[in-house]
Amino acid sequence: MPGAHRIPALRFLLPFAALALAPEGCSSNPPRPAVTAQPMHAEAAEPVVAPRPVAPVFPVMLGIDVLQSEGFAPLVGKRIGLLTHRAGVNRLGVSTITVLRNARGVKFVSLFACENGLYGDTPSGKNYADQVDPRTGILVHSLYGRNRKPTAAELHDIDAFVIDLQDVGARSYTFVSAMKVAMEACFENNVEVVVLDRPNPLSGLKVDGPPLDPKHLSYVGEFPVPYVHGLTIGELARLAKYQPGVLQIPDDVRQRGRLTVIPMRGWKRGMRWSETGLAWVPTSPMIPNFPAVVGYPMTGLGSELSGFVTSKEFPFRGISHKNIKPEVLERELAAFHIPGLQFRRISVINAKTGLPGTALFIEISDWDAWRPTELSFYLMKLACKLQPKNPFAGLTPSETSLFVKLTGSPAFLKDIAAHGASIDVDSYIRDWQLRAALFQEQSRRYWIYP
Repeated sequence: MPGAHRIPALRFLLPFAALALAPEGCSSNPPRPAVTAQPMHAEAAEPVVAPRPVAPVFPVMLGIDVLQSEGFAPLVGKRIGLLTHRAGVNRLGVSTITVLRNARGVKFVSLFACENGLYGDTPSGKNYADQVDPRTGILVHSLYGRNRKPTAAELHDIDAFVIDLQDVGARSYTFVSAMKVAMEACFENNVEVVVLDRPNPLSGLKVDGPPLDPKHLSYVGEFPVPYVHGLTIGELARLAKYQPGVLQIPDDVRQRGRLTVIPMRGWKRGMRWSETGLAWVPTSPMIPNFPAVVGYPMTGLGSELSGFVTSKEFPFRGISHKNIKPEVLERELAAFHIPGLQFRRISVINAKTGLPGTALFIEISDWDAWRPTELSFYLMKLACKLQPKNPFAGLTPSETSLFVKLTGSPAFLKDIAAHGASIDVDSYIRDWQLRAALFQEQSRRYWIYP
């Protein structure tokens, strides 16, 4: 772009490249989870009778479904703790809590919950204490309160720590952080970890956005991966187990740690959530549906610090700015020609005043061309252009810290704070694309699904 400020030389180079190329210890590649073949049944002739109700057809069996179909064999005879949440259900919508409590030969000992609580009714970012689950009478250990990490005492009576969490495919979503920290605790205390795998709703082919400099690891970025990483939660668990340096524990402890991933059946790498046949269960208050999942990396990566908000009716998809008219916002965004995106004005209710208003809805016009994080950075550039003052030049220390944690490095923030609307977003996008492609290739060793 003419007159645009060019991307400065970054002081870190491909942190996840070093991650993927580091030595594997005794084995160069992690073992593949065993996938049990589905049994074949011969069809028996039946007399002509009234038609039976048609059972729902699900292309995908979740990890919990596969575990149940195999008689819970990996857990039989063991005392278990379960880390899960509202979206931890089987393909019929039955809670994993209920399924495992009714599993023969399995002793259900305790529950663990992370951000938003066991049933998703705790606001995001709000800490909460241990409590007894009113539905089961089982103690729920909070991993989003005094501790983020299970204690030795909480793990003392457990043989296997089961994890069933639905992720959204973005690095800052804290459920994968909860899994990683729990793995560290379990390996330190000789407790097996069993991860029940679930789809990456954005598919396993979308890899995009800024990498994470390991110096800026935090609970909103525990994995040194691109912001949109393209892995299932089970594959991330394999990366943590088999790649030295990801878990913050001594390497001999990591190598001794026991991990079992129960893979899905029927999920293919190119599948979006809408192609799985599964109903979306809200994973948090602001992610009530799949469209919100798609919007999360587009508008939840720091653009809110420049004054953009999203509507309650269309979380992360219906955007507005108090200082920018919708028609101006539509015209300016269209001028960027961002691949795979279109914009249209919609009617919404102002969350503060309760009065009718207008927002801009973000549509995906070409899924393959769409880069999930790109819009966030153009929104930031646009805010600098259309506001009297550069909103990034005066961030508070806490806002600065959060922005760096989300974007993975201070480079973009320093650049936009200094140069505002003249920042060359394209240079960053091109650089991140190269890094994301390299990560995707090198992360194949952890893939479970073609």
